[in-house]
Amino acid sequence: MSRLLSIDVGTTHIKAGLYRFDGTLTHIAREKTPYQKDEQGYPVIDPAHLWQNVAGLIKELLRNNDDITIAAIGVASMAETGVFVDRKTGKEKTAFIPWFSQCSTREAAWIEQQTDPFEQFVTTGLHNSYKYGLPKMLWLKGRDSQIDNGAVWLSAADYIVYKLTGEEVTDYTLAARTYAFQIYEKRWHTKLLSHFGVNVSPFPRTLPSGELAGLTKDWHAKLGLSKGIPVAVAGHDHVCAAMAIGAVTPGKVYASSGTAETLIGICEKGKLGKKEYQSGLTFGNHLKDGLSFWMGNIPNSGGAIEWIRDILDEKQLTYQSMSALLNELKEIPTGILFFPYLSGSGAPHNNAASKGAFIGLERGHERAHLMKAVLEGTSFQLRTIKETAAFITGQSWKDLIIVGGGTNNVHWMAIKANVLNCMLSVPNVEEATLLGAAMIAGERLGFCKADEIHQNISGDMKVYKPEKTVATDYNNIYLNGYKAIADGTRSLYQNRSGEYGCEDTTQECLYAEPCSGKS
Repeated sequence: MSRLLSIDVGTTHIKAGLYRFDGTLTHIAREKTPYQKDEQGYPVIDPAHLWQNVAGLIKELLRNNDDITIAAIGVASMAETGVFVDRKTGKEKTAFIPWFSQCSTREAAWIEQQTDPFEQFVTTGLHNSYKYGLPKMLWLKGRDSQIDNGAVWLSAADYIVYKLTGEEVTDYTLAARTYAFQIYEKRWHTKLLSHFGVNVSPFPRTLPSGELAGLTKDWHAKLGLSKGIPVAVAGHDHVCAAMAIGAVTPGKVYASSGTAETLIGICEKGKLGKKEYQSGLTFGNHLKDGLSFWMGNIPNSGGAIEWIRDILDEKQLTYQSMSALLNELKEIPTGILFFPYLSGSGAPHNNAASKGAFIGLERGHERAHLMKAVLEGTSFQLRTIKETAAFITGQSWKDLIIVGGGTNNVHWMAIKANVLNCMLSVPNVEEATLLGAAMIAGERLGFCKADEIHQNISGDMKVYKPEKTVATDYNNIYLNGYKAIADGTRSLYQNRSGEYGCEDTTQECLYAEPCSGKS
């Protein structure tokens, strides 16, 4: 029996699955993404531990399944997370720096001062942020100026493909999240890299999503993998989910709900201008040739829920306990405004210095109200992104497809439907990114057809519809509360710590320019 093996290295979990060529998931295994703290207290991922976890998942899937052969492997991952690997020895020179680490806020500020933000946006499709690969590379070079010599910068998906094949490759969707990739020319931005003292050599070869990266080696027999299996970088996790749900034509819009939450729309490829820049949205190459996507994200959406679960209980509040708390409350709004800027604010007002806040607390509020307020606040922020996208595209949406782990939270989905005043449809897809990665690799390598898989999975949808009275109440709170004071909340810390939130502005900067934000 032939199967497609799919791997998804996510922010919270690493997952691996086996799929039939018709898109049916037959086996799945998962493991937590292994974080630890470096000597400065920043979160990092040990590459050896990450590979150990992925290898363990592959062995778990193939154990006692001698009749299964792997036709192809597709690997997706969270974006921006990267590691330096020595090209000669294959040894990791650094730990992985995850996308949400704010270690590189100073470097992002320096980049902002040294470049024209609009020109950078037109070239890369991105708004400057500490999240991206370039500021993280500069942070590492600030501590060891030779760290990139003889090294290659690999994203999480690239690294797994490298471990499987020995090939240094990435795809366009992950390359774009370095802030050093020209999305229309589909090449590395050598002039920019040279300006910051980075040679283009630390970057891997770029390929379309799903194109053959290399073949498995004979030393992977201990994992249950035979030699010569084709392997592909499937791409950025949120973008991979588009393939699973059929969001592959202009005008399609969907939300991917995980630790971060992203609203994504498919559009025709076209040059970016002031309107797109001022929207705060980011843009990139779609998986399908000739198409682009726009994207607006909440850096901490599901992450905000995990945060409130942590602080509402001495241990972590279980999902069952969380659901029980929410069941105690009526469907009506809490009246509390929660601003989910725990890692800064994303689109449409990108500001890494923004801080989260609860506004409107009363003595009678209990744990359940705080929990529900987090669900409401993240939904209000998603509405802000949706309204911005509608203005930019000239479209409006009364229904929305939503995928990801967040869809398992039925209370959250019901609140979103009311806040967005929009019907939400959740496809009957257990793991959209995992399926998308399998489909991208499988179709590109000739093992399956995406259209046929879409027909197989497009039937059953779980639907959440807005309740008119509740939606009206939420609309009033959004317009007169959340939207009215969001700007002030976001900008409160702007003048205290600079746009990029440097924690210690008195410390001498590593670079010639000050790091207190825009001049």
